[in-house]
Amino acid sequence: MRKSILSLSLLSASLMSCSTVLNHLPYVYTIDVNQGNMIDQTMIDQLRPNMTKRQVLYIMGSPMLVDYFHQNRWDYIYSSKKGGEDPEKKAVSIFFENDQVKGIQGDLRPSAIPIAKPSVDKVVDVPKRDLEKTLWETMTGWFGYDDNHDDVKKEVETVKPTAVTP
Repeated sequence: MRKSILSLSLLSASLMSCSTVLNHLPYVYTIDVNQGNMIDQTMIDQLRPNMTKRQVLYIMGSPMLVDYFHQNRWDYIYSSKKGGEDPEKKAVSIFFENDQVKGIQGDLRPSAIPIAKPSVDKVVDVPKRDLEKTLWETMTGWFGYDDNHDDVKKEVETVKPTAVTP
């Protein structure tokens, strides 16, 4: 009985340690796992020398790692593992000097040709509105207190009460 328990535990330990067997089991769903900062070539192409840290933050987002001992180096790390596939890893380090970009190092390199990003903004001409009444005049008109109340005042003034004599 001890031999069977020992052999069973050795078999289970060997299967657990072999990740290739467990990762490629048929009909087993594995989720996609994305970790870190999403980095792509278009983001890297927008980086230029002498950009400020604030401009880099706008393009790349917050760095994944800022070393306390190397404040002038920002590391962007991205790992993507799609179900059943080998993980894809990208890492980019940006070096600063006097709060300006001095160098980029890593898996992705900026292109030498400047990228002209097409504008997605659209200009819409809105015609000027001719308002005959203000909002307040419109709202009071709903309840019968519009400009016609001036006419009512005039009619009241023209009818004078007659004095009643006893």
